[in-house]
Amino acid sequence: MSVFAIDDSLAFPPPHLADDNGLLAVGGDLSPQRLLLAYSCGIFPWYGADDPIMWWSPDPRCVLAPAQVHISRSLAKTIRRGEFSVTFDRCFERCMHQCAQSGYRAAEGTWISAEIITAFTTLHRLGYAHSVECWYGDELAGGLYGLALGRCFCGESMFHHRSNASKVAFAALAQHLHQRDYLLIDCQLPTAHLHSLGGYDLARRDFLARLERCAPIQKGKFVAGEF
Repeated sequence: MSVFAIDDSLAFPPPHLADDNGLLAVGGDLSPQRLLLAYSCGIFPWYGADDPIMWWSPDPRCVLAPAQVHISRSLAKTIRRGEFSVTFDRCFERCMHQCAQSGYRAAEGTWISAEIITAFTTLHRLGYAHSVECWYGDELAGGLYGLALGRCFCGESMFHHRSNASKVAFAALAQHLHQRDYLLIDCQLPTAHLHSLGGYDLARRDFLARLERCAPIQKGKFVAGEF
C-alpha cells in the first residue's frame, strides 16, 4: 500500500489504508486541530528526530478497559503500603521530559522531541492532555501522560525511577477513568508490559468501531488535582 503525503488541508486518509507496519501518512504539522483530528480517527504521530512527521494506525491495536486493569498481588501490596502518592496534572511538561529521558529512550534517541513536547503542552493548556505523577516523598518517582478525548484516554508514554512507580500511576489512572465512565484506554502498540496490566489486542476495524462509541471528538471529562 502507498504512504500518503499530508498537505496543509486538515484531513487524513482512511486508517485502513495504512501499510502493513501501520504507517499511514507523512507530513503536515502538530497543530492542536490536526492532533485532535488524528487521535479521534485512531491515528497518532511517531517519528525520529531526523524524520518528517509520520502518522500511524497500527493493526492490531493494544487497548485496555479501565475497569479491567490487572493489579498483581505485589502491586496491590505496594499500593496498600502507601509509600507513593499520586497526583494529576501537577507537572505535565516535567512528566513529558522524564518520559523522553527514560531508560532506553535516552540511550537510543527519543521520539518525544522538543516539537512533540511543545505540541502536547499546548493540548494540556487546552484541557485535552493530562499527566499522572507518582511521588515518593518529594521525589517524582514515575508517571505517564496522554490525551482524554470523549470516553477514551489515549496513553502516550510512561516512566519510572523507582520500582512499581509507573504501575502505581497507571493503576490510579485506571481507577480515575473508571469513576468517570471512560470505556477505553488506547495503549497503541502491544507490549508484554501492557499485556501484564490487562491490555489486549484488537484488530484495527474493531478498535475504530469501539473508538467511535467513545465519541472522541469531544473533550474528555478529566478532573485534575490530588487523587
